Amino acid sequence: MDNEKNNKNELSNDGLIYKINKENIKAWLKETIDTIVFVVVAVIIIRFFIGEIRWIPSLSMYPTLDIKDRIFVERITRFYDSPKRGDIMIFYPPSTKLINTPWNIFKRLTGFGCTDIAYIKRVIGLPGDKYEIKPDNDGIYHVYINDKILKEDYVKSDYSECTAEMNCGPIYIPDNQYLMLGDNRGNSQDGRYWGLLTKDRFIGRAKFRFWPLTRIKYFNHIDY
Repeated sequence: MDNEKNNKNELSNDGLIYKINKENIKAWLKETIDTIVFVVVAVIIIRFFIGEIRWIPSLSMYPTLDIKDRIFVERITRFYDSPKRGDIMIFYPPSTKLINTPWNIFKRLTGFGCTDIAYIKRVIGLPGDKYEIKPDNDGIYHVYINDKILKEDYVKSDYSECTAEMNCGPIYIPDNQYLMLGDNRGNSQDGRYWGLLTKDRFIGRAKFRFWPLTRIKYFNHIDY
């Protein structure tokens, strides 16, 4: 009789343990899913409304930016302000075909698995400007904005020579379009090659470099 009671108690205990384990697993799964959802939503909000971190893969903005530099890109001001001349902007070039399926939009918002190619260049020409890239009397190339040379102390390299196939102007820039050029004018695939950029392709504005630590710098607005 006692053995029968003990067997029943053991079965009852085993059932209780199984129930407790099952409830623990459910609670753990719920907590894990809630955490993942929270993190994803937080990442989307931060990247879309505040900013994101980017690294520099090329020398097109040298010496302002070097390969492997890490920068913070703010995305707040795009909601209420337009890019200014001299701003360093991250954007999707015309060659990047943006596929606006829910999954691709999700990847762009989170950065997870996103393969859309983005460029970083400087805003040189604004809507309404007339621009031209041509040599002066000494054969040195400059950007002319509204028939005046644009003084660009950040350009340290010689220009690639303009050819008939390039967009060197004179060109009047339409509304909501911009001329984007790299600081390294001798080694930059920029607006001279693929034309003007529409405003809806901007991602954000580079605000400061935080890596490497020896080159920390805040990118101030330039008065031309």
